[in-house]
Amino acid sequence: MLNDQFGRQFNYLRLSITDVCNFSCTYCLPNGYQCDTPRNFLNKNEIYTLVNAFAQLGTKKVRITGGEPCLRSDVTDIIKQCKNTPGIEKVAITTNGFNLFNKIDEFYSAGLDALNISIDSLNPSMFKLITGHDKLTHILKGIDRAIELGIKDIKINAVLAKQFNKNQLNDFLDWVKHKKVTVRFIELMETGNGATFFEQNHLSGQSVKTQLLAQGWLQVVRGKLNGPAEEFCHPDFEGRIGLIMPYSKDFCKSCNRLRVSSLGKLHLCLFAEQGIDLRPHLNAQDMPATVNAIQAAMGNKTISHELDKRLTGATTHLAMLGG
Repeated sequence: MLNDQFGRQFNYLRLSITDVCNFSCTYCLPNGYQCDTPRNFLNKNEIYTLVNAFAQLGTKKVRITGGEPCLRSDVTDIIKQCKNTPGIEKVAITTNGFNLFNKIDEFYSAGLDALNISIDSLNPSMFKLITGHDKLTHILKGIDRAIELGIKDIKINAVLAKQFNKNQLNDFLDWVKHKKVTVRFIELMETGNGATFFEQNHLSGQSVKTQLLAQGWLQVVRGKLNGPAEEFCHPDFEGRIGLIMPYSKDFCKSCNRLRVSSLGKLHLCLFAEQGIDLRPHLNAQDMPATVNAIQAAMGNKTISHELDKRLTGATTHLAMLGG
């Protein structure tokens, strides 16, 4: 098992396979994808070496992210490859859902266990304003198909932003009344390119938590492979509500995840100053060297991000590393 000097264990890899995204969300890529990095993304052989190395070090869960991972034509092969890796128990994907309805059957057949979809509003007009695309109805069809197939772990990610969706909690509550999904409200995080937007739109998730508790929602015990979300259930609702509050006290205390960028750099934190280049070992398909490099890097893992000090590291926007 991978451990750091603070006693935390890391069993969860977030693997970005592209930094390209076809949406232009206000809080991430308001001007669209700028193609400001090399597009020499990890190939399947490199991903094979990487995921197997992490599995040897105790990783149990792999989440495939982007950018938008479904823009890669081989994303289904990558899902299957991760699922077939000895030691990996759970494979998830995070997507904006633009082609989910067309792809979810093959994802399921490839072994996908969990699905996260970004939907910041259930109002079609507001959704289009936030993302730049009129795709909400099509995305919701994809979610319904995922439920039909029997994918049990389906989460909807909604970034809280004052100017856009702060008053839409009730819309989501009405939706999960009879829909077995988890809606997770994520506090807006400051990035290098998003300081002004953050100042104008940051909203604490604590107000949502207070409202949920007042309405009889109960906090759920976090699973060993889960991320940092606080999750809530209610006996009158089929679905659940989650909160991800990176500005809350001790948020990083339960950190169990590491990130690898689409260019093969290991990031010990979403807001680290720089990534550690694993690409030479991956390109050579050198498993022992990859394992050693990952283990050696753990000594540099810090106890917490420094978002409260407005230090955002090398993360200029969330698409570059998949959140």
